[in-house]
Amino acid sequence: MGQISAVMAEHYVHIANTDSELNDALNSVWVAGPGAAQPGLALTSGKPMTRAEAEALAIDLSRKSTPAEGGFCTFQAVVDGQACPWNMDCHNCDKFVMSGADLVYWHRKREQWHAMAEGASDSATADYLHDIFEPTARAIDGLEKALEAVGLLDEALALDLRRPQEYFGRVWATAFRAQELAQHQTDGTAA
Repeated sequence: MGQISAVMAEHYVHIANTDSELNDALNSVWVAGPGAAQPGLALTSGKPMTRAEAEALAIDLSRKSTPAEGGFCTFQAVVDGQACPWNMDCHNCDKFVMSGADLVYWHRKREQWHAMAEGASDSATADYLHDIFEPTARAIDGLEKALEAVGLLDEALALDLRRPQEYFGRVWATAFRAQELAQHQTDGTAA
């Protein structure tokens, strides 16, 4: 099947046998991302948000979303296939939400930031790095609380970080826009 090693083949078999209901449940637990006014605010807890919370987030969860690294983009123009006006700076965008399926990804990000801060040349630089990561840390904490509230924290932490799509690159990162692909289809040109 083209895998480099038996270990990689075993990894794919493990992924293929992953509980699809668990994946769906984890993907449906959303919290506001690091770029939101209130990072980590649970968006799918079942409890209604106050008007102030909804206005601060400005995210309409009834709309479609598109996968992004570590979560989902909810900005409608991007979801409909248009270019991101913020150059895909998802983690700093208030339209980005984090999902329970990506908790291990965010734990790895936190480990990277801590390692960078520990390796800083002086304490001022370390403090600066911690300050920059603080909204992301709040979002991660909120994601953990949301998962714990629905009884899925242990399952989310037990997932393997690597998934098959990460070996091949994400379709939405290849710079093909839906409108361009549709135009090729209409013109009869080979895509």
